[in-house]
Amino acid sequence: MTTQKTSIRELKSQQEDSVDITQLRVPIKVDLTPIYEFLGSRTSQVWVDTALANLPLIIQDHANCEKKAAGTAMNLIFRYEFSYELQCKLAQLIREEMLHYEQVLGIMNERGQDWEYLSAGRYAKGMLKQKRTHEPAAMIDVLIIGAFIEARSCERFAALAAEINDTRLAKYYRYLLKSESRHFEDYLALAQSLSEDSIDERVAFFKGIESELITSPDSELRFHSGMPA
Repeated sequence: MTTQKTSIRELKSQQEDSVDITQLRVPIKVDLTPIYEFLGSRTSQVWVDTALANLPLIIQDHANCEKKAAGTAMNLIFRYEFSYELQCKLAQLIREEMLHYEQVLGIMNERGQDWEYLSAGRYAKGMLKQKRTHEPAAMIDVLIIGAFIEARSCERFAALAAEINDTRLAKYYRYLLKSESRHFEDYLALAQSLSEDSIDERVAFFKGIESELITSPDSELRFHSGMPA
């Protein structure tokens, strides 16, 4: 496989001040109890230690995650134009995810880190292959999966921020907690709005799948990977 390397400086926005992480307002405290209750498992210390030993990989995969989240929301906007509430929430989500993507690019630039090819992990694919194929059930499942991805992101930002030996990165991860902790609830609310019946059964179904992906051995280290093999 050919490795693709592009200097991150070539991607840097001219409006650098708009993504200056030193100016971010970090919340004093974000209550993550709903996140921990929603998820079926907590990130292991082994994953945290491995991630901290491989920060460049984790930082770039974080950037990939922000970009993919924005892309997924954009696809949903075009596919499901019938819901005003859905359109507004997704538009807000796209703006936030792309801002975060730009901010992570800025972090990579500060660290002198070049962009390299990085394959996708098994995490999202592992849940999406369980998605139903008929509508609106498919849409409901996609939104529930999105809720788990956002909740896990938040949980891992908190886990990294608590132990990382990098003040600026720790501050940035704490800054992300507020928006990420809100995103999972937005996704769940949108999923329920599309269903006349309770989505609790589907949430429980994906909770088990997501937890298995996080706690089982994983041959690749990624931001949402399982136990390092």
